[in-house]
Amino acid sequence: MKRVWILGVALVLALGAAAVVRAQAPPAPAGGQAAGLQRIAFIDVQRVLARSAAGVAAREQLEREKATMQKEMDGKRVELEKLREELEKKGALLTADVRRDKQEQFERKRRDAARLADDFQKELEKKESLLLQKVLQEVSGIIEKLGKDRGYYLIVEKRGAGVIYASTEADITDEIIRAYDQQSGPKGKKP
Repeated sequence: MKRVWILGVALVLALGAAAVVRAQAPPAPAGGQAAGLQRIAFIDVQRVLARSAAGVAAREQLEREKATMQKEMDGKRVELEKLREELEKKGALLTADVRRDKQEQFERKRRDAARLADDFQKELEKKESLLLQKVLQEVSGIIEKLGKDRGYYLIVEKRGAGVIYASTEADITDEIIRAYDQQSGPKGKKP
């Protein structure tokens, strides 16, 4: 008997909560399936990063840093190549101790270069992650405002939410990009 009473109370509370949600929701537009699309939308954050002025500027900065790192790695590669050639050409003429020292020097420089490449990769990944977080933080307010203005119940990120199918009418990414570019103004654009 007690269990039935608890289930009854839970059912009444759930129905009451659903009524409150319905009462707080904006009126549903007429028109069948289109009405559902106006309540749920999605955004493609990768597209925001790729097409917004701030995202493009940040990507360009990352590419410049990557090029600087690549230049340093190329210098290390050339240095290693010279050492390897010296070992191949003069190795037979060197004493065993000198040859072993040169071989150890080569291996040490090779390991250092591999560590440096790994460090550069981790640094780039960290900077890219920080870029994504910054853009998401800046865009979240825009998404929230658009969601409230349009009466959406839910706005999801296309890739993170595992969306398998989405109508193009539910895609608000381009609107978010325009609003983000407008909000970020000249600071998001290239100098």
